[in-house]
Amino acid sequence: MILAVSALGASLAAQDASTLSNTAILTGTVTDVNGDTVAGATVVLEGSDHKEFRTMLSEDNGAFQFRQLPAGTYSVAVTAQGFADWNSPDFTLGPDQYFILTGSQLRIATANTSVNVSDSSVEVATEEVKLEETQRAFGIIPNFYVVYGPTPAPLTTKLKFHLALKTSSDAVTILGVAALAGMNQAGDTPDYRQGAKGYGQRVGAVAANGLSDIMIGGAILPSLLHQDPRYYYQGTGTAKSRTLHALSSPFVCRGDNGKRQPNYSSLGGDLGSAALSNVYYPASNRGAGLVFSNFFLTTGERMLSSVLQEFVISRITSRSRAKD
Repeated sequence: MILAVSALGASLAAQDASTLSNTAILTGTVTDVNGDTVAGATVVLEGSDHKEFRTMLSEDNGAFQFRQLPAGTYSVAVTAQGFADWNSPDFTLGPDQYFILTGSQLRIATANTSVNVSDSSVEVATEEVKLEETQRAFGIIPNFYVVYGPTPAPLTTKLKFHLALKTSSDAVTILGVAALAGMNQAGDTPDYRQGAKGYGQRVGAVAANGLSDIMIGGAILPSLLHQDPRYYYQGTGTAKSRTLHALSSPFVCRGDNGKRQPNYSSLGGDLGSAALSNVYYPASNRGAGLVFSNFFLTTGERMLSSVLQEFVISRITSRSRAKD
């Protein structure tokens, strides 16, 4: 019995030795491009189907070794923190082969740099608005809502409100309100009383008309409808084409997407402002007649001012140039 067991053991040992002798060994060292070893790198041995076959970590000296590999086609993938991944080409191991893998040099990972177009566009638009805020006819009268240069970046909601408030609160705008109220006082319109109280009421009405118009048509609706409330100066072409361009501006505008579209913002602002005037105008002036008369008056003034922009105001407007 003892002899039989011994013989069986010897037979199995010889068979295992024969099996092991038919396997291959793969070894290598993970380094960086400077030749320094990389410890703790994940080394993945993949089979011919490029699926994970075995995995190990490189040792302190960067070395790795896979033993008892059946003959076949393999590849190696190496990853390490702070380095770009490295993948070997396919290679074939034969029986009893001792294969040294070379070339496993890891490069420093390239930082992923992305440009946030939205943020960049906001910065450009902000700088353009700053330049537009320097535009003044005769160097005094604000002329902020005109684009004289190339097609600008679209305005954000914040910039649209900023431009509207900047125009409304300008000292020259406030003086203009006072002057127009004085003319209305002289013409006894609307039907407020005369005297200091009546003048104050007319100042309030003129200011409310202007503020509601610019806020609705220059900020609120343009933000909701994604439209640009500014006038785009043409400056070239025949007098006829420039005139038509100017006259159409209250009805056709440029969207934030750069495309021309119906100017719902401007028309909506004029109509909304006219409708709100029923709240603070004297009862004798209120009604549909007030709404539509103010609407047509404001829209007509906008058409006239656009024509003047195209042929006159552009020549007397001082403005800063963009810095390189």
